[in-house]
Amino acid sequence: MASNMFLYWGSGSMPCWKPMLVLEEKGFSGYPNKMISFSDKGHKSEEVLKLNPRGQMPTFKDDDVVVNESNAICFYLENKFPDKGTKLLPDDKAEFGRIVQRCAETANVYDNFIVNIARYRFSTPKEKLDEELLKTKYEAARKELKLWEGYLAASGGYVVGSNFTMADVFFFPYVAFGVRLGLDVSKYPAISAYYDKVKDRPSVKASWPPHWAEKPADTSMFRPI
Repeated sequence: MASNMFLYWGSGSMPCWKPMLVLEEKGFSGYPNKMISFSDKGHKSEEVLKLNPRGQMPTFKDDDVVVNESNAICFYLENKFPDKGTKLLPDDKAEFGRIVQRCAETANVYDNFIVNIARYRFSTPKEKLDEELLKTKYEAARKELKLWEGYLAASGGYVVGSNFTMADVFFFPYVAFGVRLGLDVSKYPAISAYYDKVKDRPSVKASWPPHWAEKPADTSMFRPI
């Protein structure tokens, strides 16, 4: 079954990591795939563009079905294989609502960490960084983390309840990205416990960005948060 699938992905991409987690949780380890080099513009190659006109990662193919956009791939896989591997979206409507809400809320984590801080610092020479602007960005990130700290403190160990769900697929990659770039999760006890637990999950280990193990990161980026 997995042989009919093909995933184009990039190492360290949070959007790519999400469907990779779903594929592992569903038991499709060993699915055909190709790691694309962003620095070599592999995502803009003819091979990718014929499937994804925007030339973005991830790009996914299942037989004749092409699904682009990470969230869409995740929901496609869960919808097609609801009873295979880990059930990531429950039948209970109330719990389903809480999970998809948390999934949607991770867009705020993306904005506060990836867009507001990481992109700004990656694209701005150190001598031109606006420290006052950075303070504002860091404060917004702290407020966002406090919300998630509350969610996790009130749940059963995962983002929603006591089971790993689609909400964790969406949220964990951002926590791991933050830790890699210096986020001190010990300031957030519930997030810290969550990170320590989920990072050892087999699906997470199997899909961990390969270059993270090979290349150290600038751990000063998120340290003030």
